[in-house]
Amino acid sequence: MSLKDLVAEARPIGVSFEFFPPRTAEMGEQLWRSVKRLEPLGPDFVSVTYGAGGSTRERTHATVKRIIEETTLKPAAHLTCVVATQHEVDEVVRSYWQAGVRHIVALRGDMPEAGAPYAAHPQGYASTPELIEGIRAIAPFAVSVSCYPERHPDSPSLEHDIELLKRKVAAGAERAIAQFCFDNDAIARLRDGAAKAGLSIPIVPGLMPSTNFKGIAHMAARCGASIPGWLARLYEGLEHDLESRRVVAASVLAEQVMALHDHGFDRFHFYTLNQADLTYATCRILGLVPKDVP
Repeated sequence: MSLKDLVAEARPIGVSFEFFPPRTAEMGEQLWRSVKRLEPLGPDFVSVTYGAGGSTRERTHATVKRIIEETTLKPAAHLTCVVATQHEVDEVVRSYWQAGVRHIVALRGDMPEAGAPYAAHPQGYASTPELIEGIRAIAPFAVSVSCYPERHPDSPSLEHDIELLKRKVAAGAERAIAQFCFDNDAIARLRDGAAKAGLSIPIVPGLMPSTNFKGIAHMAARCGASIPGWLARLYEGLEHDLESRRVVAASVLAEQVMALHDHGFDRFHFYTLNQADLTYATCRILGLVPKDVP
C-alpha cells in the first residue's frame, strides 16, 4: 500500500503512546513537550512505564497524576509485581485509583539486577495472571498486558506464550500490547495464533523509533527481539550523523505501519522514548488529524 492509498482509504485507526517517567527536571520538560505535542492526536490512552522492581514508583505516579490533572489524555499506569509483597503492590493499585487512574498495564517485570533470572517474591504475586486478579479485586480497572511476537526470553515457545496470554485474558486482561518487533510477519503470526486459540482481544503492534540504533539494538538483545540485517545496514556509517539517522528512522517507521496496515492491523502502540516528532509524523501518515485541545 502506498502513502496515497493509505490516506485515501480513511479507515479508522487507533493509536496509543508510551512515555517513561523523567529522572531530571530537563527530562521532565522534554517529556511534557512531547505529551502536549501528541495530545491533539486523540490517542486511545497513553501509558507510563514502571521501573524494574518499582524503582520509578513515585515518578510514575507523579507523571500519571499530572497527565490526569493537566491534559485531556487517559493515562494507563504500568505496574509490575517483582521484588514486592502483595500488600505493597495493592497499595500502589489503590493509590492509582485514588489519583483517577482507570487503566493499568499489568506486567510481571524484570529483576532490578540486569540479566538476573526472575524470582517471585515469597509474599508477592507470582505471575501476571495473579497480579491481574489482584488488581481487579481492588477496583474495576481496564487492564492491558504485554505479548512477544518473537517469544518471551524466558519462554520455551510461542505456543507457551499464547497459553500464558489465555490465562491473562481469563484473569481480566482486555488488550495485549506487543513488544517492539521489526518482523511484521511475526506480529501477524502472533495475532493469528491467539485468534486460533480462541482469543478475541486486540493484539496491538508496538512500534519503536530506531533513530538511536545502538540503543535499540541493546534493548532488543535484552527482550529477545531480532534486528534484521537490512535494518543494521541502513545505519552503517551513521553513528555521528543524527540528521540522516532521523530520516532513516522516519522511513522505517512509515514503511512498517503501512505493512502492518496491509496485514489488517488498525491499532498501534508507539514507544515514543519521550520524543514526539517521529510518532507525530507517523500518525499523520496513518490519517490522524490533530484536534483543538481545550
